[in-house]
Amino acid sequence: MTIYDELKARGLIAQVTDEEEIKELINAGKATFYIGFDCTADSLTAGHFMALTLMKRLQMAGNKPIALIGGGTTMIGDPSGRSDMRKMLTKEDIDHNAECFKRQMEKFIEFGEGKAMMLNNADWLLNLNYVELLREVGACFSVNNMLRAECYKNRMEKGLSFLEFNYMIMQSYDFYHMFQTVGCNMQFGGDDQWSNMLGGTELIRRKLGKDAYAMTITLLTDSNGNKMGKTAGNAVWLDPNKTSPYDFYQYWRNVGDADVIKCVRMLTFLPLEQIEEMAQWRDAKINEAKEILAFELTKMVHGEEEAVKAQNAARALFSTGGDKSSMPATTLAADDLTDGAIGVLDLMLKCGLAPSKKEARRLVEQGGVEVDGVKVTDVTHALSQEELSGDGVILKKGKKAYHRVSLA
Repeated sequence: MTIYDELKARGLIAQVTDEEEIKELINAGKATFYIGFDCTADSLTAGHFMALTLMKRLQMAGNKPIALIGGGTTMIGDPSGRSDMRKMLTKEDIDHNAECFKRQMEKFIEFGEGKAMMLNNADWLLNLNYVELLREVGACFSVNNMLRAECYKNRMEKGLSFLEFNYMIMQSYDFYHMFQTVGCNMQFGGDDQWSNMLGGTELIRRKLGKDAYAMTITLLTDSNGNKMGKTAGNAVWLDPNKTSPYDFYQYWRNVGDADVIKCVRMLTFLPLEQIEEMAQWRDAKINEAKEILAFELTKMVHGEEEAVKAQNAARALFSTGGDKSSMPATTLAADDLTDGAIGVLDLMLKCGLAPSKKEARRLVEQGGVEVDGVKVTDVTHALSQEELSGDGVILKKGKKAYHRVSLA
């Protein structure tokens, strides 16, 4: 099976500009391709998995990836998939976030001479002269066509700033610049990037009279159409300080039954033959498939040792005598107690399981909190010093969030 056939079999390819040419290039290992990462936070998220694993697959087949850090485009903000304008970041914030991205990408992609490259579009975008850009690039873009693009059309009713309107031109210029300077002949991105990517291929064709290619990959969504990699409105981060290896494991361990094989197929490097066998599993075997998914992804991001710890901690929740040491934990001091006890609402705040006492109260009243497997519905419930001593207690929020609490 060729690498292109494998990408199709894994359900990764959404749209392509010139399929035969793209197939020939990547199967022969002759694609120098880029994927852009706007650094709007100081960590990549589980939502970046598709791009990172795609880059790794293509590099293993002999192609050359370019990880493009959006130091310049982040200063504008991509309107794709947005209902409002992104928060404006300072250059210092963007530079810090870019450094964090580099460290995380190196776990997936091999950088170095003749291997993958990491570039930052701030190196050329921030030095552009506006009038020169308008003369060189502006004439190649039809405003009518731009307004028909999904990334802009969805924002027209709520308002689209001129700042964001320039994003397509900036992204197109990235491809144009790298085509000329580093031989980049292909770009990849999420399915929601299609309009922006076509702008780049058209700019190269009109300005240079040459062909370049674009391919979008399927967005990873659950069976309800929601983007995966989020939980309770928050992102699942690749930085262990923002999402612990245990919480990361638990997120994937708890994906829906209907989504687990799709995630295994798209995100892991397990052989397709093994995955097709897993697709026949039913009932209790589905949980085994979820464990395999969670373990493989946690190993990829945090290493095998942390993946083993997370798996053992997760299994310990459903057995006696298991090792709970890798579970997220909080150790209370004596002065955290009042009259030898601490209320469940205060405890949830201490453990970071609720952002406020009001939210903690709501969770308890709605039956979303358990202590050692027993549901707590009384907001005045308190845990004593005796209960918290030794191994402490396991505090559970909802169906997925577990936390071990003990007293120093």
